[in-house]
Amino acid sequence: MTAFTTTVADGIARLVLDLPHEPINKITRGVREELEQLVEEVARDAAIRAVVLLSGKSDTFIAGADIDEFVALRTRDEAYALVKGGQALINRLPALGKPVVAAIHGACLGGGLEAALACTYRLATEHDKTKIGLPEVQLGIIPAAGGCQRLPRLIGIQAALDIILAGKTLPAKSAFRRGIVDELVHPAVLEREAMRAARQLAGGWRPARPGGGVKAALLEKNPAGRALVFALARKQVRAKTGGHYPAPLTALQAVEHGLRYGVDAGLDFEAASFADLAVGDVSRELVRIFFATTALKKDFGVADAPEPRPVERLGVAGAGFMGAGIGGTAVTQAGVDVRLRDTSLTAVGKGLAAARRIVDDRLKRRRISKYEHRRLTAQLSGGTGWAGFRRADLVIEAVFEDLDVKHAVFRELEAEVGEECILASNTSTIPIERISAVLSRPERVLGMHFFSPVEKMPLLEVIVTGQTSPSATATAVAFGRRMGKTVVVVQDHPGFWVNRILAPYLNEAGRLVAEGVEIEGLDRLMKRFGFPVGPITLLDEIGLDVGLKASSVLHEAFGDRMRPQEGLKAVVAAGRLGRKSGGGFYRYKKGKRRGVDESIYALIGTQPGSATIADADVRDRLLYAMLNEAVRALDEGVVRSPRDGDIAAIFGIGYPPFLGGPLRTLDRAGIPQAVEILRRLTTAYGDRFTPAPRLERMAADGERFYPDD
Repeated sequence: MTAFTTTVADGIARLVLDLPHEPINKITRGVREELEQLVEEVARDAAIRAVVLLSGKSDTFIAGADIDEFVALRTRDEAYALVKGGQALINRLPALGKPVVAAIHGACLGGGLEAALACTYRLATEHDKTKIGLPEVQLGIIPAAGGCQRLPRLIGIQAALDIILAGKTLPAKSAFRRGIVDELVHPAVLEREAMRAARQLAGGWRPARPGGGVKAALLEKNPAGRALVFALARKQVRAKTGGHYPAPLTALQAVEHGLRYGVDAGLDFEAASFADLAVGDVSRELVRIFFATTALKKDFGVADAPEPRPVERLGVAGAGFMGAGIGGTAVTQAGVDVRLRDTSLTAVGKGLAAARRIVDDRLKRRRISKYEHRRLTAQLSGGTGWAGFRRADLVIEAVFEDLDVKHAVFRELEAEVGEECILASNTSTIPIERISAVLSRPERVLGMHFFSPVEKMPLLEVIVTGQTSPSATATAVAFGRRMGKTVVVVQDHPGFWVNRILAPYLNEAGRLVAEGVEIEGLDRLMKRFGFPVGPITLLDEIGLDVGLKASSVLHEAFGDRMRPQEGLKAVVAAGRLGRKSGGGFYRYKKGKRRGVDESIYALIGTQPGSATIADADVRDRLLYAMLNEAVRALDEGVVRSPRDGDIAAIFGIGYPPFLGGPLRTLDRAGIPQAVEILRRLTTAYGDRFTPAPRLERMAADGERFYPDD
């Protein structure tokens, strides 16, 4: 199998990588061996004065290392040998004695970027498909083929750490501004310009590079300044990871070690650290998440899925916070025409302004040009009537969470839209069958449950009923992906998946506060456990009125185990709705949290700090309320697989990724041990902790949710 095509003309060797039978280029064992041989041949051939490295793929330069080889690693020694081999190969490029030009179009990530960094000169196309970055920490590992050594020396320490520690992927224009690539060109002239650069380099020309700029030089080129940079970065990493994710801190140490002791010592540190991380539990879980999300991108949620119908025009019924977020995100991500509708011009105006702010933010971040900004803004429109909805391919209802209101909207919609238009509700808890009961064609109705804020939250639940057509499902899933969402298809049960498993967690948090657990202490405890925010902060963010409404729907459906804490009703009745009203459990000023509002305890009828519950019990009550409900929901078929349930929890509520999701957490803890914890909680705190029947069966039979792991 030959991955490279080589031609030589006028002293310039042209190496084109086109990995056979693969949609993308990646650094496999075969690619490494073939490139090693080619490098030796180039080094021996005195007629070759320079090399140009190109891709034969339409949208990939080199997407990184072969993830399958990485997953196959079983021991630290295997991991160490793999990375040292990669380092040795990439080090051959700068040691070749002849300039090497990387001509980049499409994804240039991980090991692909590390190879490009080892080249003499880098050109990239100014195309949306061209993405450049070092995403390794997102898989629980570090750039270990020289990325932690070459990038800081190229663009400066602070700029490099910003990319490496967050696992960032940049568009080509941003990579050019930061100095990662030397030149931006149009895709049509990439090869021509790369050959031109190779001839210039062969003639002795070398580019002048700022090396991070004057400001960076003043701070980073002296020991005291450099120590300050690393100290601040270390503090930020620890605050962000909470000690749960070792890769960012290890990457920081690799950069620091290399700058202190030299490139060779830095490479040794990279290899040893990579080997330790690659066989660790955190990396294994993050890689599983990667594979699961990759599989979801090809899964339309129905067997033998039909071709999704094109969606070019979107109607949004309801121009409030969620409707505006849906509209603005659809315009910026999917590029569709969006028409907002609400009952007053004031509401429509506010909704359009909010949607435009999402477009404005893309311009501010330099993700779009001024021309694209004007075009996208012009694709947003709105009104108080249904004008424009007749031509919509998809309409998403985003009105108040009240069944009568939704019925009224859907009755009007059915009379206004075309025969092929799909109708979706952004409901968070109300069953879709109840919403579609007033319609004559329920087969085109489903749920599209976005999370707030829409432009930032990555998950979309597509909720289907027994009547929803496969075509409607596939179309909604495909459009959700165009909006940049990870899409999980769930069945039509009260609360669906995310809110179903979240409600017991939040209800239990309310009970703990009512029992005298301090609000800030409760939030700190669960943040230390690994959640991005504590449960009380999350309630304030969701909106206490929204949380109460959802809990009431679930209480009606599932009985006492879903009963909301009574004190929450008093808080909502007092107008304390959370961040959006300026006060909930916490106080807010100009959108920023200002600490707990101590008067909340009197409203709930409790005394803070009066509880004598151990932290371990507090944590277990919150966590196992969620885990137990996840098992019940899975047993009812709310999601199709443990994979879907775990990914939805991670992307929808920020369940700690290093734990792999609720169901994988149960596997890790041990099903029999989880049942014992639930039995203990049942005895101490009530029947709501009674182990799910499926969990009891699995404990007795020695089963796991992921038996193949």
